[in-house]
Amino acid sequence: MTTIAFETTDLPIIGAPMAGGTTTPELCAAVARAGGFPFVAGGYLTAEALAPLIDRMRETTDNFGVNLFAPNPVPVDREAFAGFVAALEPVATERGLRLNPEPVDDDDHYTDKVDYLVDNPVPLVSMTFNISTAEVVDRLHSVGTQVAATVTTPAEARTAAERGVDALIVQGPRAGGHSGTADPTRQIEDRATVDLLREVLAEVDLPIAAGGGVDGVETVEALLQAGASAVVVGTLLLLSDEAGTAPTHRAALQSEEFNETQLTRAFTGRPARALVNDFVRKFDSVAVDAYPAVHHLTKEFRGAAKKAGDPQNLHLWAGTGYRGAQTGSAETIVKELGSAAGDDQA
Repeated sequence: MTTIAFETTDLPIIGAPMAGGTTTPELCAAVARAGGFPFVAGGYLTAEALAPLIDRMRETTDNFGVNLFAPNPVPVDREAFAGFVAALEPVATERGLRLNPEPVDDDDHYTDKVDYLVDNPVPLVSMTFNISTAEVVDRLHSVGTQVAATVTTPAEARTAAERGVDALIVQGPRAGGHSGTADPTRQIEDRATVDLLREVLAEVDLPIAAGGGVDGVETVEALLQAGASAVVVGTLLLLSDEAGTAPTHRAALQSEEFNETQLTRAFTGRPARALVNDFVRKFDSVAVDAYPAVHHLTKEFRGAAKKAGDPQNLHLWAGTGYRGAQTGSAETIVKELGSAAGDDQA
């Protein structure tokens, strides 16, 4: 079996690619210095915007990954979408915002970014939101790049293996932010990541990194003992010095006011786990399966909440292990997680 890029690091810890500015170049560099595996977050970026982030990563380490959102168009129910717009309209009006009632679609510049990565190869490319086509996998392989697929079910793992990927990233339902599921319309049942990991390992013979609901060293150890080659951590890095987490988000993660997380489609039209706030309570029941249409619809709304320091209307992404998030350098956090796991494995 081929050795995967994330298996060659000093510590079995992967810094999750948290798109939208949370995973910064400084965070990637800190993960690399600690001996972990950093991921550049390519979501929401054009190829032109992604390029300098990759260049900065190359200045720090020659062993890293780039994560992309693979297109996964879901037909928009226009009537349901209009109903969601109508529900959101009064709150938007109160804030002086105007909503675009027409669904907006895009492919997140996916083709351009794949073309760029073929012309400028990196060690590893991972895809989330959908399984890469065999053609894209072959194109990346042709320039020496390994390919990983984010999977959330054994069926997705089998499909990814059939399309020739080199590794899997098993994401449990307790992960913060967007679920990487290839079927965003399905109901996602709560379960421990270690159980999903064991199911996938029983069916697919590929190296696996696993994450979701990681709240500290014991969970890291459990996933490694169950057969993961590495553990993905994202929520545990949200309070680190190097993370681009907004001040309002940071405060909410440490506040007793926000004491539970929930998977919701209310913010973007795709299931994503966030701290439960007024926006979730008010709009989750009328949310629709319509990514990226809902993402574009609420983008200005969420931007205004961020600017105003309003946690009740901001997407406060967080996994179930958010109480384990620590302040300080990400380098220290990764070393503590990885070293303890390493001692246990020795």
